[in-house]
Amino acid sequence: MAATSASVSAAGEAPLLNQRNLWCFGIAYYCVYYLIVRWYEGVYGWSAGLDAFAPEFNTYWMPILKIEVPLEFATASFIASYLWKTRTRDFSTVSNREILRRHFHHFVWLVAYANAVYWGASYFTEQDGTWHQTIVRDTDFTPSHIIEFYMTYPIYICTGIGCFMYSYTRLPYFAKGVSLPYLLVVVGPFMIFPNVGLNEWGHTFWWMEELFVAPLHYGFVFFGWFSLGILGLFAQIFDDLTGLIGKDVCPDV
Repeated sequence: MAATSASVSAAGEAPLLNQRNLWCFGIAYYCVYYLIVRWYEGVYGWSAGLDAFAPEFNTYWMPILKIEVPLEFATASFIASYLWKTRTRDFSTVSNREILRRHFHHFVWLVAYANAVYWGASYFTEQDGTWHQTIVRDTDFTPSHIIEFYMTYPIYICTGIGCFMYSYTRLPYFAKGVSLPYLLVVVGPFMIFPNVGLNEWGHTFWWMEELFVAPLHYGFVFFGWFSLGILGLFAQIFDDLTGLIGKDVCPDV
């Protein structure tokens, strides 16, 4: 009877995976937002983004730069502060089923991070190379850079901070210490952003073609490879899951 009661209790609880969060936060939010951004680029990139000294450039592009940078710093600070302030202080009071539910929510964070990294480090990065092979840069703050470097990169950095902080403050496995694979997954792509400074310095002093194989761009590739740490991260997650999935979590098994 105890097993039956536990089974009914587990069945009456909310599903372990919140699919609305997965599809809305993890996927749809980033895709819809960046499709709107891409539409804006297509409309105002050619009509108002070819001359950084033209009045229309200050109308359609510079306000975005001035708004997005402080907003991104504030967002990263809020995410880290909120997750730390609301952290679990005593994991002994948390049931295995609740920890398992948090693992599924952690997966939602990882899907969101992967989605954000794709748009920033892949789609808009490739687009930037195409743009500057077509249009000669006359300033560091080109329409492509305002979107790529100063919007999409900080957004995936904010999401990565959220991933790491959620695992560190909600999952006992990661709260025990600092996960090296997780550091690689988050810090590697983060370091692409400081590498932007080297990139702009090089393009300012050297007249070079916008090729991804140019030595100036090796830093982007090197730090991008750090994302392969996700394999080690999944190994750690699955290791923890093997100890959670049992009769106390799924009593009908």
